[in-house]
Amino acid sequence: MRNGTGTLPGLNLVALRTYLGNRLPGGLRGGLSAELIAGGRSNLTYLLDDGRQRWVLRRPPLGHVLETAHDMGREYQVLSALAPTPVPVPRTFLFCTDQSVIGVPFYLMEYAEGTIYRTAEQLGHVGPETGQAVADALVDTLAVLHDIEPARVGLSDLGRADGYLERQVRRWGKQLAASRSRDIPGIAQLGERLAQGLPRSSRTTLVHGDYRLDNVVLEEHAGKPRVRAVLDWEMATIGDPLTDLASMLVWWDGIAGLNSPVAAVPGEWPAFPPGSRLLERYAADLDVAVGTMGWYVGFAYYKVAAIFESIHFRDLRGQTVGGGFDLLAGLVGPLVARGHQALDG
Repeated sequence: MRNGTGTLPGLNLVALRTYLGNRLPGGLRGGLSAELIAGGRSNLTYLLDDGRQRWVLRRPPLGHVLETAHDMGREYQVLSALAPTPVPVPRTFLFCTDQSVIGVPFYLMEYAEGTIYRTAEQLGHVGPETGQAVADALVDTLAVLHDIEPARVGLSDLGRADGYLERQVRRWGKQLAASRSRDIPGIAQLGERLAQGLPRSSRTTLVHGDYRLDNVVLEEHAGKPRVRAVLDWEMATIGDPLTDLASMLVWWDGIAGLNSPVAAVPGEWPAFPPGSRLLERYAADLDVAVGTMGWYVGFAYYKVAAIFESIHFRDLRGQTVGGGFDLLAGLVGPLVARGHQALDG
């Protein structure tokens, strides 16, 4: 979906061109075109081009969202703070709170060149050596993030470590309640089981909140893939790093067989190692014991189920951009079932 003159869903291109022309160093070269590159499931993401340079613009999704989610200022703060660290992130340019421009706050960042593995076709063309290297790069970058001290990069106010897991379960239960349009067997019980079986966190770190293969840009370096940039920091906070690890594992092979339209599943392809290999490498990278992951994996399924149900709710009201959202509705039940299985051990 591309436009060079008028309005895209969620983006007034005429007003945006005037705003950026006055605020970017050197202004704009000429006309400004925009292409929606991700929409409706998360924050809306657009590729902007003035014929000389390209940028990425991020804004909140349309319609019904959790009150504390999709905070543009939060994303911008995290990206800016991590820029001088070993964590690879896109460079930020500006943050706009003037809602007269496109109706909501937004920020502008660099377009990170590279490969994002999103489709089955992409994964199917990967050989075993590359598949292993991609897995290693994904895990190693997560370990680098979890080794950053929040206070040393000015992010000590990003969240509260105490009660993090309890708040997370409550937060996604609240999202489900606000997105209720049908009965989903077992989902309330899964939330109750998670709340009653909270583990004791052994570490506190920066947490990405949605870490997975299709949220990183990969590039070739010395003949091997490495992470060029980690994207989608809308749920970043301070908390238990095992929630990130569990999320990565669920998206890697935990949703295998569900035919998810959101992203292809690496673990379904023989070139990529199983999630257990990623778990082992993470533990070795940080020299930590990860212990039992049952609760964390169960919570990861609960969270994805809540996100998909919220998207289904917005889609019913015509508040999504793009297609395929009807398929997500059918995945919520199986995700809940797998969440219970994870807790059962």
